[in-house]
Amino acid sequence: MDADVIKQFKTGFLLFIVFTLITGIIYPMLVTVIAQLFFNWQANGSLINYNGKITGSAIIGQNFTDPKYFWGRPSATPSFAYDASHSTGSNLGPSNPLLLQSIKERVDRLHNADPENHMPVPVDLVTASASGLDPDISPLAAIYQAHRVAKARGLHDDDVLLLIQKHIKNRVFNVLGEPRINVIELNMDLDGKRI
Repeated sequence: MDADVIKQFKTGFLLFIVFTLITGIIYPMLVTVIAQLFFNWQANGSLINYNGKITGSAIIGQNFTDPKYFWGRPSATPSFAYDASHSTGSNLGPSNPLLLQSIKERVDRLHNADPENHMPVPVDLVTASASGLDPDISPLAAIYQAHRVAKARGLHDDDVLLLIQKHIKNRVFNVLGEPRINVIELNMDLDGKRI
């Protein structure tokens, strides 16, 4: 074998070992340590702990169906609603009959749950997000559901509206995204569970 080839092989193998150590061990360990030290809650899934029990995650929607709770955006995950291991949107275009049918069914469900409500249905209550796991709804979606929730809990509508107002999160840096409400946090507050 030629001496140059052996030299190139040794150099290549040494670079392979060095970059494997840097990108495969050192960098991941460094990022993990920084995340655990400075962003522990986020790095561990933003889990909501109530009385020593994990009740959900602040970044993954939950499947609330009881009328006494606020409902989140519909989930498009295939096996069951809000399945974090199968994050996906429906991938149905706006003119697809399946999408139009599912929207109609969701609107009918909302009308059946609160027949006294004649407000327009907010779009985020009848369409899934791109991930199918969205934990937030718009303030309008929460206001739309306020009467149903208040009636189911024997509360006055104004009390529920005040609670909604308390849970509105503004745009990030007052520029990015839209105002939103985390559904699980709002529902836990309704149950008197402070997180």
